[in-house]
Amino acid sequence: MNQKLARAARELDYATPCLLIDVDRVEANFQALRAAMPDTAIYYAMKANPAPEIMERVASLGSSFDCASVPEIEMALATGIDASRISFGNTIKKERDIAQAFRLGVPLFAFDSLSELEKIARAAPGAKVFCRILTDGAGAEWPLSRKFGCVPSMAVDLLRKAVALGVVPWGVSFHVGSQQKNVEAWDGAIAEAAAIFTTLEADGIRLGLVNMGGGFPTAYLEDVPAAEAYGQAIHASLIRHFGNRLPQTIIEPGRGLVGDCGLLVSEVVLVAEKGDADGRPWVFLDVGKFGGLAETMDEAIRYRITTDRQGPERRVVIAGPTCDSADVLYEKSDYRLPSDLTAGDRVQIHGTGAYTTTYASVAFNGFAPLACRCV
Repeated sequence: MNQKLARAARELDYATPCLLIDVDRVEANFQALRAAMPDTAIYYAMKANPAPEIMERVASLGSSFDCASVPEIEMALATGIDASRISFGNTIKKERDIAQAFRLGVPLFAFDSLSELEKIARAAPGAKVFCRILTDGAGAEWPLSRKFGCVPSMAVDLLRKAVALGVVPWGVSFHVGSQQKNVEAWDGAIAEAAAIFTTLEADGIRLGLVNMGGGFPTAYLEDVPAAEAYGQAIHASLIRHFGNRLPQTIIEPGRGLVGDCGLLVSEVVLVAEKGDADGRPWVFLDVGKFGGLAETMDEAIRYRITTDRQGPERRVVIAGPTCDSADVLYEKSDYRLPSDLTAGDRVQIHGTGAYTTTYASVAFNGFAPLACRCV
C-alpha cells in the first residue's frame, strides 16, 4: 500500500467519493520508464488523467503529450511546453480541429483512413503524419477494438498517398491493448512496422518514426512486470526487425504512469440482503460505473478494495449508487469484504489514478463529477 495515500485517506476531510493522487509516485514511474527506454520519447497519454499537477510535473521532467482533442492540446500548452512536443494522436478528428491544432503549432497527426488523411492535407499542409495499423490486442486486460487502425498493406498505400497530398509520411503507430501484461506483445507490431518501412523505402519514401503506443500496466490484484522488462523486450524487438537502422521511437503511457498513483476513497451507502438463493449481500458504494469506474465494465479491470473493518470476510456483490441496473461493479468476480461493514464506513479502491476522473459523468442522477486531490 502507498503509505502517503493511506495517510491522506485517513485525514481526508473532503466529501466522498474523492480520488487522491500521489504526484511524486507519478514522477517515479516516469523516471522508471525513461530509464527502461532511454532512447524513446515519452508522450504522456493525458486522457488517463489530465490533473494540472500531473501535467505540470511530467512536463517539467521532459515529457511530450499525446492529445485526443483541441481542449487537451490547450491543456498541454498551458504547462508551458512548446507545441512541437504534442502529437494529435486521435485518428478521428473534425477538420476544423485539425486546422486549429496546426495553427497552435502541433506538427504531428495520426490517421488510419484515406478520408482522415485528406482532411489533414487540407487543414494542415506540410504536417508530418503517421498511420495507425491494426493489432489483435492479445494478452491485454482492456483490449482495444477494431475502431482504430488499418491493415498494414493499406497503411503502405495511404503513406504513399500522403506524398501526393502534400503532407509528410513520417511513420507508423500501433497499440497492443491497455493493461498489457505480456512484455513480448510489441514484437509482432514492430515487425509489421519494419516491413512497411522497407516497402516504402524501395519507393523512395523514408519513414522516421515508430509510435509504439501505450499498454504499460498497473498492478491491480496481481503483480505486473517491471518497466525494465518491457524496455528490454521492446529494444530486442527493434534490433531484431530494424537492425542497426533504428527509427525514432515514442511511447504513449497513460495507465502505466498514473494508475498506481491513485486511491479512490468511497463511502458505503447501503449493505443490503436480498433474500435470494445467491445469499450474497449487496454493498452499494457512493461511486460506480458512472462516477469514474467505467473500466469495471464486464469486470475487465478488477481493482483492489480495502476497508478498516476487521470482521470475518464474506462474498459480496459490489455496486454503485445510481438508479441504473448497469451500475454493478463486481458480481461475477469473487470479492470479499468484512461482514461488519456498514453504511457510513469508508472503503479504499486502489490503483485508480488512470481513467477514473476522465470517465466520470458530469451529473448522471445529479451526482457531482469525481473530485480529485493531489497530495
